[in-house]
Amino acid sequence: MGSIFEAPSLQAYRSRLAHVVSLDRAQERELALRFKQGDKQAGEKIVEACLPFVVAVALEYRRWGVPIEDIIQQGNVGLLRAVAKFDTDKECRLATYAVYWIRAEIREYVVRGYRVVRLGTTKAERRALRAYRMTKESDPEVLAKVSGMTPERAAMLLPLLASRETSLDVSRDDQPTALERIAHAGPSPEEEASDNEERDRSRRDVREALIGLDDREKLIVRERLMAEEPLTLQELGDILGVSKERVRQLEERTRSKLRAKLAAPEAA
Repeated sequence: MGSIFEAPSLQAYRSRLAHVVSLDRAQERELALRFKQGDKQAGEKIVEACLPFVVAVALEYRRWGVPIEDIIQQGNVGLLRAVAKFDTDKECRLATYAVYWIRAEIREYVVRGYRVVRLGTTKAERRALRAYRMTKESDPEVLAKVSGMTPERAAMLLPLLASRETSLDVSRDDQPTALERIAHAGPSPEEEASDNEERDRSRRDVREALIGLDDREKLIVRERLMAEEPLTLQELGDILGVSKERVRQLEERTRSKLRAKLAAPEAA
């Protein structure tokens, strides 16, 4: 769902991507092998399935004053490079491999665009620039304190400050390169993709585990185990027409059934 603050073109693009179906590991490998053998349509299918992932990566750079549509386009260029280089013999999902190339393309584009923005247009930026030149301070909290800007703004400016003094690809004092510090903190897209895959698998397992439960047990699962605001034992007892103690017994029995069903695939 697009935000009301997004440009119409971006909203339309994300709406189209909402219908994209992700590939599982086997499908991805089969298409990749076919693409390596010259099947262009297989390559197109792989690229299309990864387009939402590119958007997820691109959104990390949305605060850098570069049009997000351009950032996404550069990410797509990185994705195409990754698909061409992807090695199906490696035990690695394409998204995990492609994120390097996607970010590399986006970082180069963002830094190139951001460098043309004049630094030092505010007093706080000028103080930060002077402080960095004198001390090479890399802690945004310290830089914010001496300059008067917010720590968030200082963290955003640090890669640009560093780029004026050193190469963006050089690491100093075992610290990440300036390019590596551009993206915002938080879970990486590959971690998010893995988490989403795990959540989908968990939801599927729960749905399968519910098969075979009677209506009363399903009600207990829905209203006691899965609800954001669970009913009390007494409230559920009133609905079922049984005592609070009986609901507790039914809930424990239902939990045992679910545990057994969810554990069965691992045991197998």
